[in-house]
This record gives sequence, structure tokens and C-alpha cells, in this order.
Amino acid sequence: MDIETLPPPPRLTANPAPKRPANSVRRTTSIDVSWPDGIEGQRLFAGAARDVFTPADGGAPRVVAQGSYRARLREDKTITQISAEPEPEGLQKLVGARAGGHLRMLLGEVMPDLIARTHPLYLVLDDLSGSALVSAFAWSQWYPDWAEKLRERMGEEEHARMMTQRVNVCWGLQEGNSGVRGEGPPQNVADAEAGDVRNPADPHGWHALSDHEGPGFRRARRIDVVRDEAEGVLRIDSAFQDSAAKPDGGRIAIHEYLLRATADIETLELLSIEPEARILPFSECPGAIANTQRLVGRKLSDIRNEVLTQLRGPEGCTHLNDALRALADVPELAGELTG
Repeated sequence: MDIETLPPPPRLTANPAPKRPANSVRRTTSIDVSWPDGIEGQRLFAGAARDVFTPADGGAPRVVAQGSYRARLREDKTITQISAEPEPEGLQKLVGARAGGHLRMLLGEVMPDLIARTHPLYLVLDDLSGSALVSAFAWSQWYPDWAEKLRERMGEEEHARMMTQRVNVCWGLQEGNSGVRGEGPPQNVADAEAGDVRNPADPHGWHALSDHEGPGFRRARRIDVVRDEAEGVLRIDSAFQDSAAKPDGGRIAIHEYLLRATADIETLELLSIEPEARILPFSECPGAIANTQRLVGRKLSDIRNEVLTQLRGPEGCTHLNDALRALADVPELAGELTG
């Protein structure tokens, strides 16, 4: 299909989050990125995560696990400082590493226990790479000539190399698509209001977020898990959003997906996957959804490796893949639920 005949990318948020279901476990995570020392200074990443169980009577939640960290990164994504509460063994071995694809391998090497326990802190550490890649977009809301400034700082040669590296990194940026063609439609998310993930009718529905003044980026996730004994399945409802602060106090969304899935209670095999694109930058991006059906029939415990195998590069969407990989933690979350 020609670019000119493609429908516009989706532009409607699903926020705020729904109220917590009775007899459910909810995981919420966030990474807030700011620039305390200005655009040329190091970025500050504030990560937070929490798991809560909501009893069958819908009463106040019980915190199952929680964690947070603060990290400083240079513009080249090198981690210069990091601290966490609780601090997992091996955390300081991340200092000097770059928040890119190899960081996930390093996490597996230096803190395997955190991963084995599916502690929520692991998810926000794993999200450092994706957040480091996207977060600089936040400056575009404060400086209209941000793209030109970035090109000047990088130099033409380095900027050209970066643009070349984007080609075929994901479904939406396949060769020939609008996101990598100069004559294609511009990337414009100015009309994509992010809303607020927090639901006023459910004050315990989210952990405390790190709000701050000035340019800022946020990656926010939610995963709700419910046991459906009548159908013999786990029902999973999750959401993923990248957003940036605006000078007027609002937020715009850059990427947003909903993801609903079911898994067999006994075998933990994925029975259905229903992704929903809510806000994406390019018209071609929603096409990545079809390939997610390759994961049906896979075990939840294997899903991280299956996503990397089945949906690598232009076979998938980077952000949808991140949402899918988090399904690997569902069995541990479901362990808190009563039958």
C-alpha cells in the first residue's frame, strides 16, 4: 500500500487506568527522565515499581513488592551513577555500561536472582535502554528547532549514521516507510494527548510518580492479572505508554499500546493475544500487531526469548515487544491470587 493511501496513525489515549479489579494483582512501573543540569547535562532517570494485591472484597491493596532507583546517564547513554532501594547485588556493575541492547545481557549476568524472582525493579532496570533511546524527544516540546540543534551537536556525519541505523530496526521503520523517507509525512504527535495514568476514582491504583518542572519524559506501564476459575484462564490487561511533558503542564503521548491476553491456569500457555494500538508515530506502525499471533501457544515463562526470536527487527514493533516481554512475569504475579 502506498504511503499516501495509508490511514493516519492512531491518536487516542486510553488513560486513565481502569480501577483495580477485585482479587487481582497489579504491577505498575515508571521511569521519569529529567535534565537537572540543562540540555547538555547528564540525564536523571528515576525508576519506580510496585506490585499490589487487591482482595476479593475490593478493599485496600496489600503491597507485595516494590523498588526504585536513580541513575545518571551521559548523552551517549553511558551510566555514570546508579543507586536503588532495595539495592540488588551487582547493581554497581552497571556503572560504565551503555543503556543499549547489551544492557539486558549484562543485567542477566550480574543480577540473575532479581530476574528469577521477577521482582518489579528488574522491569524498570530493563526499561533503561528503551527510555534512553526515546527520552530526548522531550526537548522537542520546549524548543521547536530541537531537531536542528541535535544535528548541530552531533555533526552531519554522526547524524547521518544514526538515521541509517534506524532503517529496519522495527516494523514502522522498514526501508521505504514514511519514518525513514524524507518525502514521507512528518513525525507529528503534537495532537496526541497522553492524559493521566492515575484514576481519581482509584487513589491506590498507581505508585507515586516523579513529577518535576521543565522538559521531561515518562515511560509508564500497568499489568493487571485476574484468575477466571470458570474459564480456567488467567486474564491479563496491560498498558504501555511513552509520553513527554509540555510547557503548558500537559503531556503528549509518543507511543501507547493496550495489550490483553489469556493464558491457561494450569499450563501457563498463551491462549490469546489482543494488542491495541492507541498512539503511534507513523501510519505503518500498527501493521506490527499481526505478527504477535506467532506467540499464541507459547509458555509465559519462555515469552522473553520467544519475542526476541519471533519478532526481531522489522518483524515487530520495539515498544509492543517491550509490552509482550513483560508477560513473562505474569506467573509470579498470579501466584498471589486465590482460587
